Amino acid sequence: MDKKTRALVFLMLLSTTTQVQVKGNPCGTTFFSALVQLIPCRPSVAPFSSLPPSEACCASIQALGQPCLCVLVNGPPISGVDRITAMQLPNKCAINFQPCDIGK
Repeated sequence: MDKKTRALVFLMLLSTTTQVQVKGNPCGTTFFSALVQLIPCRPSVAPFSSLPPSEACCASIQALGQPCLCVLVNGPPISGVDRITAMQLPNKCAINFQPCDIGK
């Protein structure tokens, strides 16, 4: 991980004061660990970004799974991430996930 990525992860950790434990969800991970797994997608989900997701991003989305992606979409705000764009990643990666229920 380069310095910029480490700094970003550190800032996100500071801004996420509580970890959201996924309860009754097959992903069995915390909000923060799911967020770290999606670092390869950051360029594609930045506000006003038109960059398509990279192969590494799509592989991370596939490995993370739909329930965990929904936890991220419905979790605390993430600085520098457009949630609408993040919700479109599975479709852009040709991954067949069910849509996330927003706000649930």
